[in-house]
Amino acid sequence: MPWAGTSVGPQAFIFAFTLVNTYWTVEDFTVTDIFAAGENVAVFGSFIYRSVATSHQVHSPFSIHSKVRNGRIVHFQFMEDTYATGRSFSMGGHWAVKSDPQGEAFDVHSPSP
Repeated sequence: MPWAGTSVGPQAFIFAFTLVNTYWTVEDFTVTDIFAAGENVAVFGSFIYRSVATSHQVHSPFSIHSKVRNGRIVHFQFMEDTYATGRSFSMGGHWAVKSDPQGEAFDVHSPSP
């Protein structure tokens, strides 16, 4: 996803959330908890996005860790279920998955939209 990774400056923040709103329709974004200790801020909640390209809906928890100094965000890390959000772009097909080191691989089938 083009907004993932490390970016610097206020424009990076705007770029990331502009693209999120280009690729998905935000159907719900709920903040459930906010905590702060000094310059550290933690935010927790969940969201529902719908892929603009595929119409697949995804529900994910999220967390944010920020550092705020002199009223400005100097660090911002957004965490979500990237497996689920990435799969919202799936157009069907199947792929093999092997998660258990002692187990067998299995096929995951994704329905076409």
